[in-house]
Amino acid sequence: MRLSRYFMPVLRETPAEAQIVSHRYMLRAGMIKQAAAGIYSWLPLGYKVLRNIEKIVHEEQQRAGHIPMLMPTMQSADLWKESGRYDAYGPEMLRIKDRQDRDMLYGPTNEEMITDIFRSHVGSYKDLPMTLYQIQWKFRDEMRPRFGVMRGREFLMKDGYNFDLTKEDALHAYNRHLVSYLRSYERMGLQAIPMRADSGPIGGDDTHEFLVLADTGESEVFYDSAITELKFGDRAIDYDSVDQCQAVLEEFTQRYARTDETHDAALFDQIPEERQRVARGIEVGQIFYFGTKYSESMGATVADETGAKVPVHMGSHGIGVSRLLGAIIEASHDDKGIIWPEGVTPFHCGIVNLKQGDAEADAACQALYDALAALGLEPLYDDREERAGAKFATMDLIGLPWRITVGPRGLKNGVVELTSRRTGESEELPPEAAVEKVAAIYGVIKG
Repeated sequence: MRLSRYFMPVLRETPAEAQIVSHRYMLRAGMIKQAAAGIYSWLPLGYKVLRNIEKIVHEEQQRAGHIPMLMPTMQSADLWKESGRYDAYGPEMLRIKDRQDRDMLYGPTNEEMITDIFRSHVGSYKDLPMTLYQIQWKFRDEMRPRFGVMRGREFLMKDGYNFDLTKEDALHAYNRHLVSYLRSYERMGLQAIPMRADSGPIGGDDTHEFLVLADTGESEVFYDSAITELKFGDRAIDYDSVDQCQAVLEEFTQRYARTDETHDAALFDQIPEERQRVARGIEVGQIFYFGTKYSESMGATVADETGAKVPVHMGSHGIGVSRLLGAIIEASHDDKGIIWPEGVTPFHCGIVNLKQGDAEADAACQALYDALAALGLEPLYDDREERAGAKFATMDLIGLPWRITVGPRGLKNGVVELTSRRTGESEELPPEAAVEKVAAIYGVIKG
């Protein structure tokens, strides 16, 4: 993509309504535009990152054996009345009447609908275990939408639902989700700590939230600093192994880590004082086991080995896909702009032409662009008639992890400059070597 042809309405000034870093930079980098309070249009740059995050979530969910599907955003209120949640959920749920005067709602979550789908088509224990999930837009009518996509009313969310014959099977599904979430967040360049949490309107006794530490987080969190040393990494795991998944759960939850809603001061004080931490966190996901709460009220049963009908054990598991984009910026930025982790960056590399119109510089930039694209990478070529300082400022603002700078002086010596956005360190390399280094960073092997 050439920047001269791309739609990226960069702002020089910070809009007055932007109170936190992620909101400021998303507006300034031309990633979003507010359509109404807490509702945003996703412009091309923001949309690319959103899709990259969504792709990681899909890949890790399916790696864990979970099956993707898609449910409607509009739901019949009848299902919610059947479960008993229609009146209990509160004013965050947008209630609507259609032209036939039927009660409808814009779904804030999908436990009722997925339970109805399950009970309509599954009748035997032989079909279990089963986990279905979707990535879909949700709406919750927040009283005070703020902080951009961090606390919006309309948001993109992955919500998954497991159906199991026994509590033990359902807790294995819970552990399986915890493992897949750890993998997902680390691929996005984040450390998201699982913390004992409150279940809220979803219900159930077993639940963990995943929180990214950030000064702008809305939740106060208490934790043992030893937990921040844990990394899942690229270790292999068999998601069908109860023991392996349980071991990961124990590894990542044995240290004290709780939100303010479940904080226990007596337990916290047992941690060595030098490891006690109190901070702010951004919630980016949550997993629940709630047993037969919905299956009993809605008649979601299967025949067990004896032929008796028993309610299935369930859990639900969410990841805030659009919120993650804001959380990544909050965790990875400096005073110049965003610093995208390689796993979610909208473009793999920026190419800056210091002398647009110079035949040699133009040809070198085009050759770099073609070489990167041939390897399946997406470069962003700044071919605008702009000063070098303005081009560097734009690249710093939008936060691409790597920048190749091309100018007549360097080309006379047969080199271009490769710069890391995160460290600011640069090195001069022949163009071919710069391409090879970028390809190696992203794990691309030349064929």
